[in-house]
Amino acid sequence: MSCLGNIIWFVFAGLWQGLGWTIAGLLWSITIVGIPIGQQCFKFAALSFCPFGKEVVFGGGAVSLLLNLIWLVVSGLPLALTAAANGLVLCCTVIGIPWGLQCFKFAKLALMPFGAYVIHR
Repeated sequence: MSCLGNIIWFVFAGLWQGLGWTIAGLLWSITIVGIPIGQQCFKFAALSFCPFGKEVVFGGGAVSLLLNLIWLVVSGLPLALTAAANGLVLCCTVIGIPWGLQCFKFAKLALMPFGAYVIHR
């Protein structure tokens, strides 16, 4: 089921959200200071292409909080708003609700990506 879910996800939401994370990662990686943030973006870009069968666990400490605050101001809001809008559109139909809920998970991830890690189920 997760394979079929990932295929449908990629067509309707994953491609666009993955490209958003990739562009954010490329922009952050322009400077040496931003490379760790860019790597995190690339990790979540790969997740956003095929999210079914994976789970995101949030955690972290003071450094993650500081990075999340900087991230939120610079890149987090546009990615979160895009994911939330995509989720609203997908939730307009009964069939699209599982994919819409996945978009809302990515909106939360876009607001605080640092300290989060991916678990494969």
